[in-house]
Amino acid sequence: MSAHPRSLAALAAVMFAGVLALSGCAVAPMRAPPPVVLSPAEHDAAMAAQSAHEAALALHPGWHLEGRVALTSNGRGGSGRLEWQQHGEDFSVELSAPVTRQGWRLSGREGDVVLEGLDGGPRRGTDAATLLREATGWEIPVGALASWVRGARAGVGAPAGGSPAELEFAADGRLARLRQDGWTLDYADWQPRPDGTVLPMRITASRDAARVRLVVDAWGDGSP
Repeated sequence: MSAHPRSLAALAAVMFAGVLALSGCAVAPMRAPPPVVLSPAEHDAAMAAQSAHEAALALHPGWHLEGRVALTSNGRGGSGRLEWQQHGEDFSVELSAPVTRQGWRLSGREGDVVLEGLDGGPRRGTDAATLLREATGWEIPVGALASWVRGARAGVGAPAGGSPAELEFAADGRLARLRQDGWTLDYADWQPRPDGTVLPMRITASRDAARVRLVVDAWGDGSP
């Protein structure tokens, strides 16, 4: 399966492959509403709402976010500004440090994937997972986080496929936690959008010693 970089974890790979000197964009720990045990009827209603949410996202393949991200892995970490534009299979994801003026960019269009900002100049390829693995040594769940970041299961309402997911909900029936492909994602501060979708403003993704915390400052429409 051809994979395209739609992943905050991909940005973590770029960051840790370079000089960890990002600063000036602190991201406070997230206080997500805890998952609760719903009654069967409440759970069915929450699942129906989740499926409707994912169907709505599929109608809006073009999106843009601006935010702040904090990354940690094996005792190392940093933080910076994140800008991500997506339209179907095409994307542009940038991570920058306002203080050091360092930056990394991961982009793809019509199957051509480019990784910029590493020592030695840009790296190119046709498969994002292979490119990132060869450039950084990280195994990245490419594709999945483009769904996860909008509160959807990978493979549902998005081009990328994914393994079965486990969902947990808050008392109001909103998605609180998603587990898929070995990652756990916690959500908070859901906000309605003019297009009728409701998107999370705070997300934490973790797997083993890796953790990504994202605060979204703005969602919008857009394409790379």
